[in-house]
Amino acid sequence: MGSETFDRKPDAGAASAADLWFVRKVLPLEVMLVQYLHHNWRNKAEIRDLLHDVYVRVYQAAQKQLPDNTRAFVFITARNLLITRARQENVVSIEAVADLDTLDVASEDAGPERNAIARDELRRLQSALDHLAPRCREALLLRRVEGLSRGEIAQRMGIGEHTVKEYLASAMWMLADILYSERADFRGRP
Repeated sequence: MGSETFDRKPDAGAASAADLWFVRKVLPLEVMLVQYLHHNWRNKAEIRDLLHDVYVRVYQAAQKQLPDNTRAFVFITARNLLITRARQENVVSIEAVADLDTLDVASEDAGPERNAIARDELRRLQSALDHLAPRCREALLLRRVEGLSRGEIAQRMGIGEHTVKEYLASAMWMLADILYSERADFRGRP
């Protein structure tokens, strides 16, 4: 906001600087503003209400201080109004829902089914890890569980970094084959 001013000072019977600014600078933007609203809002029946709300926001702000760039200010105000309206449409009123269970929101707590599935997945993973070649399994666990770099793994295992890279690639291919091949059953036995 800046200091765009007009020659006349407001008095009791005269229009204020904000009034004059609004008529001279904002109203000529109406055609472009309506096009912008049509382009960016899906409910075309609300365009006139949105236009009115933009005008109210712009005018109220101009009463405090006139903007330097009217066009940018008007369109930024319109964009912010559309964002606010879109957010409000996505919020479900608590009064509108008598029973919160009807919202079908997943609970943060793991239920018995979810715990059983997680345990089963861990058993499958452990079984798949047990089927890996010992050096590949060691390299994979050092990388994925302990978070070591290839250089640190090479040092700990007493091998070169290139060999670590090969072990890790082999381990991942074998795990993928064991866990996701059609011949593997749900207990992890290939």
